[in-house]
Amino acid sequence: MLLSTLGRLIWVPIAFVISAVASVLVLLTLGQERFTQVLFAARSEEEGLGQIAILLQEALILATGLSVLPALLLIVVGEVARIRSLLYYVIGGGLALALMPLAFRFGQNEPLAVPSVMLLQVLAAAGFAGGFVYWLIAGRRA
Repeated sequence: MLLSTLGRLIWVPIAFVISAVASVLVLLTLGQERFTQVLFAARSEEEGLGQIAILLQEALILATGLSVLPALLLIVVGEVARIRSLLYYVIGGGLALALMPLAFRFGQNEPLAVPSVMLLQVLAAAGFAGGFVYWLIAGRRA
């Protein structure tokens, strides 16, 4: 029993780091694809520059608002409650990552800026991938 608990204390953080790396890789890959789609869809140079400005603004929101706290909370709840469900980790990972820009904008004095659907899709896909990788490594044996 003690060795099992110690093994989980070591294995869970390793699985979390690996799943975070997987999420970042998916985020970078899909983000780059969406970025080039927007650039080539622009009809004029001015429209393209406007789209680039919007994408950079959303990237800034993502960079300042992204945190690992919701993912850690998801994992702690899953481990303590011994949840082994694939859907729990995949959907929870997607929601934890997709809702972060909204969560960090909520407490500000300025009006709540809703991120674009494209940004939410990319974040949710990265969260789904991270949740799936965590479930493969550690969540199945919670």
